[in-house]
Amino acid sequence: MKEMCIQVDEKDNIIGPISKKDAHWHDGILHRAFSVFVFNSKNELLIQKRSKQKITFPEHWANTCCSHPLHVEDEMQDGIGVKKAAIRKLEHELGIPLTTFNVSSFRYIGSVLYKASSDVNWAEFELDHILLARGDINVQVNSNEVAEYAYVSKNALDGILRSEDRLLSPWFRLIARSQLPIWWDNLDTLLEKDDAKPVIYDMR
Repeated sequence: MKEMCIQVDEKDNIIGPISKKDAHWHDGILHRAFSVFVFNSKNELLIQKRSKQKITFPEHWANTCCSHPLHVEDEMQDGIGVKKAAIRKLEHELGIPLTTFNVSSFRYIGSVLYKASSDVNWAEFELDHILLARGDINVQVNSNEVAEYAYVSKNALDGILRSEDRLLSPWFRLIARSQLPIWWDNLDTLLEKDDAKPVIYDMR
């Protein structure tokens, strides 16, 4: 919780460093985040169940990887910083070697602004940069971060969204119910294009 996140305004302008604890305490303070969606060659999405040790939304299912770029030079660069952070966290959470992806492997397709309380003490208030990638990868989870993982098809995810059997993180549910089906249907085209121009989807 001592890591320094990047505090931003609603247009993603950097305000300064903020501790991970302060960023998530009570109502939360807006900070930059990222969500990675990795698909395999069958166009199945890799999802993970967050470990019970997580401060916010433990044991909730989420997208492939979701975390924060740090307030360090490498991870504050426009467009590239969140991708470098994504490579770092994919290795940390899922054991995906740092050489599996590089910054050109990811496509930025927009950012999601959302806010959600986990409990009376902790909340998420994030400007979440969405990154898409494709690859057939070997996963070795870090049990402190991830309880389990699965690959799901688009139809299977539709069933999960309608079911009450699995807890879903709020950001994943918001994205999966809105933009994700469109991105999924156009995945080949999106992955071939350059990064999208910055766009913010306000989902508060």
